[in-house]
Amino acid sequence: MQNVVTILCTFGALAYAQDSLTDASFYGLSPPVYPAPQIKGLDAWGHAYLKAKKVVDRLTLEEKINITYGPPVAPNGCAGTISSIKRAGFPGLCLMDAGNGVRSTDLVNAYASGISVAASWNKQLAKDRALFMFKEFKTKGVNVALAPAVGALGRVAKGGRIWEGFGVDPYLSGALASETIKAAVRVGVQTTIKHYIANEQETNRSPENDVASVSSNVDDKTLHELYLWPFQDAVKAGTTGVMCSYNRVNGSYACGNSKILNGLLKTELGFQGYVLTDWDAQPSGVASVLAGLDMAMPTTKYLGLINFTQAIRNGSVPLTRLNDMATRILASWFFTRQDLDFPPPGIGMPLNTSQPHRRINARDSAAKNTILAGAVEGHVLVKNINNALPLKKPLEVAVFGYSAHVPRMYGPSGIGTGWRLGFSSANVSQVLEKFAGTFVPPFQDTARYGTIIIGGGSGANAAPYISSPFDALSQRAWEDDSSISWDFEQQNPTVAAEADVCLVFINAFASEAFDRPQLYDQDSDKIVLNVARQCNNTMVVIHNAGPTLVEAYADHPNITAIIYAHLPGQDSGRALVSLLYGDENFSGKLPYTIAKKESDYGQLLDPVQPTGAYKLYPQSNFTEGTNIDYRHFEANRIIPRYEFGFGLSYTNFSYSNLAIRRASSARLSQYPTGAVESGGQRDLWDTLAEVTLDVRNIGQRKGQEVVQLYLQRPDGSKWLRGFEKIKLSPGQSKKFKEYFIKWFFEVESGS
Repeated sequence: MQNVVTILCTFGALAYAQDSLTDASFYGLSPPVYPAPQIKGLDAWGHAYLKAKKVVDRLTLEEKINITYGPPVAPNGCAGTISSIKRAGFPGLCLMDAGNGVRSTDLVNAYASGISVAASWNKQLAKDRALFMFKEFKTKGVNVALAPAVGALGRVAKGGRIWEGFGVDPYLSGALASETIKAAVRVGVQTTIKHYIANEQETNRSPENDVASVSSNVDDKTLHELYLWPFQDAVKAGTTGVMCSYNRVNGSYACGNSKILNGLLKTELGFQGYVLTDWDAQPSGVASVLAGLDMAMPTTKYLGLINFTQAIRNGSVPLTRLNDMATRILASWFFTRQDLDFPPPGIGMPLNTSQPHRRINARDSAAKNTILAGAVEGHVLVKNINNALPLKKPLEVAVFGYSAHVPRMYGPSGIGTGWRLGFSSANVSQVLEKFAGTFVPPFQDTARYGTIIIGGGSGANAAPYISSPFDALSQRAWEDDSSISWDFEQQNPTVAAEADVCLVFINAFASEAFDRPQLYDQDSDKIVLNVARQCNNTMVVIHNAGPTLVEAYADHPNITAIIYAHLPGQDSGRALVSLLYGDENFSGKLPYTIAKKESDYGQLLDPVQPTGAYKLYPQSNFTEGTNIDYRHFEANRIIPRYEFGFGLSYTNFSYSNLAIRRASSARLSQYPTGAVESGGQRDLWDTLAEVTLDVRNIGQRKGQEVVQLYLQRPDGSKWLRGFEKIKLSPGQSKKFKEYFIKWFFEVESGS
């Protein structure tokens, strides 16, 4: 951890001169790496590179420059666009959010969010979901999906964007992101892995009111083993874009940090695609381009046509750097075969969905089973006393809580999705502050006006319908000739004495641009406790966008079941009811740790605030190293309420015949020596050992078991290094097989 110690010591020295601090005070704390590596056409990129180079060689200076940033005025409803070069046969690009469906348009599906995919622990489901989802992007003429997200990884428990990613573990996140990207390449849609890198809080994510973006100060070992890991998986899988984040990394803005762009991404990982900014995150002109930035979105305020031309002519930017930028962008277009078969960019992205426009239905009926499966498998059962679940055709069902019904208003919209998700802020100044990361909401992070199926911000989209829990329960009551009563409004509702089961629905909302105020909600807890006081078979369902504490009622004798429903997408209610009544079996596992109290997370609870000596330059020091989430709890001997990877089922499984075999081809050199390809040095991916075991369903119901493989290192820390979801009928047995690869960035502390 030598370099983070050096950085902290330097910050300490700078603090004495606080009044004279400027951006320049932090230059050099992140090691400079120049020049920017040029695309080489490694492995699968070879043909695309040659085609792109041939085109770029024929382009004028103006044409090359014009594809490195978006036009000031968007011609359609795309979040970003790249202009066409008609004489070269390049139609331009449409870039659009995000990770659970196409945003800001109609007639698309709202898939289960990243946090639900993470809770499924199902690589095949991640792949199937991505295949259907990216087909919708293609049908709408979206060349570049601004997804998936693996940052924020989840270092800060209150982080506002945990719900967009695939869990807090780098192996889990990287594996699911890899399947997602491979599916996109197969469909022919470009992906943008984001947010690069160490983007672990929304608070002060952007410079605002003389306060700089927060700096994530992280040592090399931690950066490689945690935060770079899923990006390496993404590069290996074929991502065409990497979105640099708003924050600083070791004092330097991520979109102008040559160490992380030129050094780690383009040199170590052999990345062949392009680096694009998060929206308006370009920190400079010439400096950011030399540091490895290839595309400015949604436009540029530094290097437009005139300034860029001047920079080329006076030698500030070498022509080879511009050629490389253009080649990387066009090679990505060729790599995904968009030159052969792709709709016109933005054809299904109207500027305003509330005005007359050409309707393009991107939905495929074949996706229905996958959409439902994504919702089902993202539910995690963490308490089930005396087999209270599955329900046995209860005659009277009582429903309580604000997250049971659909919001009162709904419709397609853009980035401001709060009003239609049950979460509302009508104050325009608050909304603007929110997206700068400088707004701490004066309200609690619950969506009081209805159920939530996704989170807020650029990751949200408009579902064609919402199956709410109440709607699905009502349908079941009709099928079973049972009755249902409800009270969505009262904090202390009256419970009918005859109720066979009482279902309480609460939620925990989160959104881009702000971090959550707390990990529990006292008002929601009161609803649960008030119902449980009157009903001895109370079940709690939480639609949550991140870790949500349940300590206020977890041990209550009248609470028989607790379910983390996460953000299931449009089939939320249908999925839940199929689980409650036993038509489906719970198979989800927590992709994060649930503590007993907030203080258990220690310094990993809250985002850093701009206070003290660095009130104008907030500093987030990752002094915990790799000990986040479950490694934090183990390292500090803190017993959680529910551990990472935990989840109950209606059946039981047994393991036997564990065997570990060294791979015959294993090379045990201390350092990698292989050539660099997409994803890093080739021998980093060598198989070292094969692990097998038999898994048997010893229960009475069919189910799916998530086999999790952990590696314990000499320092005692445990790391997830394999997982597989196995479907088994009662009495059935299958063999689990996983391969260890040599992939640890070993740096001794202080070396």
